[in-house]
Amino acid sequence: MEKITLNVEGMSCSHCVNAVKNAVAVLDGVSEVEVDLEGKTATVTYHGDEVSPERIKEAIEEEGYDVV
Repeated sequence: MEKITLNVEGMSCSHCVNAVKNAVAVLDGVSEVEVDLEGKTATVTYHGDEVSPERIKEAIEEEGYDVV
């Protein structure tokens, strides 16, 4: 298991939090997603042999948020 914390720009409400959480949670290999609206972060616990950090970033960006 690996863990990554990403800085996510563009989130402003609970809908944004849910959009980011849901986009990442459906990826194969992701076991846990925590999104912090105030801190503008997403912390993801995942199996590195099933999903890459790049794919996690892409899933968030596909929802319209910037990963910095």
